[in-house]
Amino acid sequence: MKKFSTNVDLAISVANCLQAVTEDNPDLLLSFNPSALRVLETVMLCPESTMKHVLLRTLIAGTIWNIKDTIPPGSQGSMVNAILKVFSESLAIDAGETIIRMNEAEKNRLKLAVEAETEENMSDVVDNCVLSEDDNMEEIPKGKLRRENDVSDLLPSDKWELKEVTALLTAQQTALEIIVNMCCSEDPSDDEWEELSSSDESDLFMENSYNEGGGLLMTPLCLSDEVRSVFLNNLIPKKILEKTAFPNSVALDICMHNPSWKPLIKKLNTVQCRALTCLHSILLVSDVDCLGGASALQSLAQHLSQLIFSKTELPADTEFLEAVTSALRALLQTMASKNISQCMTPEQLLALCEAGIHSSNASVRVNVVSILGISGSVLAKEQDTAETLKMIGKFLLEVAMKESSLVVAGEALDALFDVFADGKEAEKAAVQIKLLPTLKEFQPVFRTRMRKEGKGQCSTDQLCVLDNVRMNLRRFIAYQETLGKTPT
Repeated sequence: MKKFSTNVDLAISVANCLQAVTEDNPDLLLSFNPSALRVLETVMLCPESTMKHVLLRTLIAGTIWNIKDTIPPGSQGSMVNAILKVFSESLAIDAGETIIRMNEAEKNRLKLAVEAETEENMSDVVDNCVLSEDDNMEEIPKGKLRRENDVSDLLPSDKWELKEVTALLTAQQTALEIIVNMCCSEDPSDDEWEELSSSDESDLFMENSYNEGGGLLMTPLCLSDEVRSVFLNNLIPKKILEKTAFPNSVALDICMHNPSWKPLIKKLNTVQCRALTCLHSILLVSDVDCLGGASALQSLAQHLSQLIFSKTELPADTEFLEAVTSALRALLQTMASKNISQCMTPEQLLALCEAGIHSSNASVRVNVVSILGISGSVLAKEQDTAETLKMIGKFLLEVAMKESSLVVAGEALDALFDVFADGKEAEKAAVQIKLLPTLKEFQPVFRTRMRKEGKGQCSTDQLCVLDNVRMNLRRFIAYQETLGKTPT
């Protein structure tokens, strides 16, 4: 690592290794003495501006975050500030513009190389042609002979411009993943990364994060006054939001028509998905003021709606769909808890749910069902919404009874409880869709499914959630029966 100034590629390989082995590895912390920490600090603060150095600094910042427990308490504030500054600088770079600029640089470099080679070959022809002793022999340029025996064409070209863009996108993906870890009560492992945005566990995560005194067991950064200030001063939420947008269309076109650059499309999409998951995590642990207030949340809802409904059909990419629906779910839950009016129309919500429920990804199905439950519970408090509530109720009932995943079916029941918990409009709609008799008939079916499928297909956490759903189903039926005894 000390040789980073002369061999950045080696330093990046070492940094990748360090970041991987220090994650969730307390036994390794004793290996980091003050001298080693100074080396890491020197690298993290290096001023070089190449994209490879951006990646190197980001990886080292992630390593320092992993070993934060070795840093004296008095220095931890400055450590967090330095880490977030590195991430902020990484995320501030426009990847689309970088692709356009680097592609142009590659074209110019190749053009100059061709011109130089042409000039060299012409010089060889003019100055170094030799005649065979036989006057009838054809003139053969020496340069031509040299080129035919040269194996350099068989080796991969430098492609430094492509490597620079790849380094940038890797740095941004890494920064976003580490910010997610910073926002969570426990650092997720690689295996848990995808589960982090799985909505069926989000609420459980929040419940388990609180101790008996009502505070967080490990206070997330966004809720720490000191670090929240650093978070906002470095414009981290703003830069994360910018990364949730679709990639630059000009940059995508460049990648699409250049075989060696085409793999960048996947990397661009991955950065967008990580940004959406990062946004989801921030929404879970931030208060409304930290997020910019009610108007900012409404603008964010519009932005997420545009991502989902930008095309006539719902996006087919399941990773993107899971990330965006997870973020939307967390956002709508935050808005509902603060009585902030929601911007998505019932028609948009139903369209999202009807398309999303057919996704092969169970987490997407859980998300769209939960989104419908949140929005339905808000509509139940408004006037003249019975017809919309009927559509929502029918949809959720069908999911609960026909869904192949027990977890998704449980989420649909939970959403029904939220939608029809209170309100005259909800009572009216419940009677019209025969909610009570349908649930009474379904109750033993759900209990049987839990006994047969629960232990074999669900995690312990999911079983806890499902057991709560089972108990709430019994209570909800009893509640609906009391409503039936009074005139509606």
